[in-house]
Amino acid sequence: MPKNTYIEKLLPIRKRLVELGARENTPAALRQLVVSDTEQVTNFRAMTEGVLQRLEKEKNDVIEHLAGVEDEINTAADKLIAAVQHDRVKLLSEVGSIRLKRVKQLETVKEDVEQHMTALESFLGDSKTLLSSGTACDVTRSANSLHDRADELMKFDVIGHVDNSLLPMDVTFTSSTLLDTDDRNLVGTITEEGQLRQIVEYKNENKLSFEHYILYSVA
Repeated sequence: MPKNTYIEKLLPIRKRLVELGARENTPAALRQLVVSDTEQVTNFRAMTEGVLQRLEKEKNDVIEHLAGVEDEINTAADKLIAAVQHDRVKLLSEVGSIRLKRVKQLETVKEDVEQHMTALESFLGDSKTLLSSGTACDVTRSANSLHDRADELMKFDVIGHVDNSLLPMDVTFTSSTLLDTDDRNLVGTITEEGQLRQIVEYKNENKLSFEHYILYSVA
């Protein structure tokens, strides 16, 4: 067990005081020495009992305090998790809105192109029928009309219409920088302090008591 070096330094003084008080090697003097030693040990026992009570109290206090710290950590973590979940839902909602808007634009433009495709196929069907089975009279009567339809169909710039209707879009995601530092705890930090100061204060408080027991309890 560790020794109290301060008490060890005072023991020679105690020894000299005892010798001065018990020069006569008589039963009465020796009895007084035993009484003095008993009183000192009794005092040290009381002090040791106080230390044990202090340690038990500090154990209970630290358990209760750290349980509170754990509750604070869990509360902070739950709030952070809830905030992250809220932001994730918000980001996914934004992406969903962008998707819905873009898909609607694509479907609208696709309908325009499909209508144009239908008009082209109709023209090709009519012109092929006219060329394959139409009489000279039919060709004479319908050629100009088909020509006008062809002009109108070719005036429609399908590629330009798609490009103008669908502006370029580039959706990207940039992750938060909170995770960029490896040694950073997102929930918080734990600081341990005051233990050394508490021990020093305890020793200083009891130093005078020890000295009193050693120097002044000799009867």
